Amino acid sequence: MDPVIKLDNVRKRYGAVEALRGLSTEIHGRKIGLLGQNGAGKSTLIKIMLGLEPAEGDVRVLGLDPARDAFAIRDRVGYMPESDSYLPSMNAVELCAYAGELSGLPRTAAMQRAHAALYYANLEDKRYQPVAGYSTGMKQRVKLAQALVHDPELLFLDEPTNGLDPKGRDEMLELIDQLPARRGCAIILSTHLLPDVEKLCDHVVMLHQGALQFSGTLEELRGGDAARFEVRVKEGRQRLAAQLRLRGVEVVEVEDRLLVTLRASDRGTSTIFTAAIEAAVQVRHLAPARATLESAFLRAVDAAEAKAP
Repeated sequence: MDPVIKLDNVRKRYGAVEALRGLSTEIHGRKIGLLGQNGAGKSTLIKIMLGLEPAEGDVRVLGLDPARDAFAIRDRVGYMPESDSYLPSMNAVELCAYAGELSGLPRTAAMQRAHAALYYANLEDKRYQPVAGYSTGMKQRVKLAQALVHDPELLFLDEPTNGLDPKGRDEMLELIDQLPARRGCAIILSTHLLPDVEKLCDHVVMLHQGALQFSGTLEELRGGDAARFEVRVKEGRQRLAAQLRLRGVEVVEVEDRLLVTLRASDRGTSTIFTAAIEAAVQVRHLAPARATLESAFLRAVDAAEAKAP
């Protein structure tokens, strides 16, 4: 299957600041998380993929080059920006219909689709009210509606839960989660919020200080801990930890258990049992320890900062 996005040595500078540093990857999937701390380069990358910013390197979005095919891309892509983007005098129907017309829809078709998009965003009863008077949650939902009005194949969502209370955040995430099945589009969710990505996405692209740290499935990202095991013993936990460390094995003591990370050069779990015999302890529990997205993210960030000059 062709990638949704393909990047080859993509770089972007703002004066002396290098916002993107040689990004190269192919991005597949239907629910893709673009993950990184504030200032990591996520919004810059989205603007480049939409053809709104020039960049060095080669970019392909749905097989198209934003430098040459920006208008063709915008016909097939929807964009929900992080900041508010509306004319204060417009109501929601006018705003969404206007977005549809800018995407190339005739006036009548744009108006019909505006009503449908606002219905999907649960704003049908507020659609004739001026957007300027909307709550933060309603403004986020109308941004989603205007991004959907032309039935895009791919939807960029830049911090869509920004400023929302817990109830509004859950409602927005539910709407986004249903998009691939109900609207037939892939989504790229740009956020610094790990729980949003963990809840919605099956693929992740991770940026840190403008550099690519990871690109792949969520399970592959967590799989950095594939050789990590959770170990519980009857007694003598510290003796076992000491024996494992003598063998060069990484051990972290967490409450009543050990988290043991085995390298490829170790002899699998037999390393743990051999150390247990030497320490004269009885292993009561041994199981793979599944990494959380948070631990995987922090591990990638720590590794990136350790490499930094």
